[in-house]
Amino acid sequence: MKNLSETESRFNNSEDAPTKALSSVQMMLRSASGNQPLFPRTLLYNEGWLLRLVLDWFASHSIPDHPLAFAAEASWFSEALLPSPFLARFRGDGLAESWTHADGVIGHFKIGEGGKADLKLRTVAKQLLVLEAKIFSSLSAGVTYATYYDQAARNVACIAELLHRAKRPPSEMVSLGFYLLAPSSQIERGVFSKVVNKKSILKKVSRRVQSYEGERERWYEEWFRPTWEMLDIQCLSWEEVITAIKKYDSSAGASIDLFYDFCLSFGK
Repeated sequence: MKNLSETESRFNNSEDAPTKALSSVQMMLRSASGNQPLFPRTLLYNEGWLLRLVLDWFASHSIPDHPLAFAAEASWFSEALLPSPFLARFRGDGLAESWTHADGVIGHFKIGEGGKADLKLRTVAKQLLVLEAKIFSSLSAGVTYATYYDQAARNVACIAELLHRAKRPPSEMVSLGFYLLAPSSQIERGVFSKVVNKKSILKKVSRRVQSYEGERERWYEEWFRPTWEMLDIQCLSWEEVITAIKKYDSSAGASIDLFYDFCLSFGK
């Protein structure tokens, strides 16, 4: 079998095949908004692609003091894998969990050194924002062993682990956050309020650490607590994010707003 680098080389060196293939993909995607879609519309009109549109815009535009503002030389990635502080210590480890999928990440990092989507924070990083995107779903529940250990707690623990692995103290970070993007109607109903808050996250990670009977205490005190103290944690509505984009770029804002409307309509 050809490895990935050989395939990429063929793709980059060919003049016509990539253009033809991408044109076909573009045509198929366009069908999603027509009367005869070629695949379920939700494969395109969903929170994942909505988030990518938002991140792509913020990557090239600056809104001062906005939570999603990019630091200098920061980049973004979708569907990154974040290392957990509770990975398996041995085969059959009953306390273990796998790497965590992040819908989006903004900051100074490398992707794919150990796997295709694994994320590694740069040793000189100044920014790390982990984003979860929702439209009609809630945050996922806990892992097999710890049913209380929800998606918000897992993401924040992974942020601390990334800093730990990079030996990057949270005090040296300029921008550090965990944000959930969701419809304003869900946020106002309090769908996420019990889990996207600092007290809940602290309690759940602390309980998870206690199950290791002292083995994770040093990590908790030296890395998790300082990270948790500095971390900005909040829910952002799609509506307020799109409104902010419209103020700076009315055309792009209107386009993303229409895409969001399709997500709401087809997602139901």
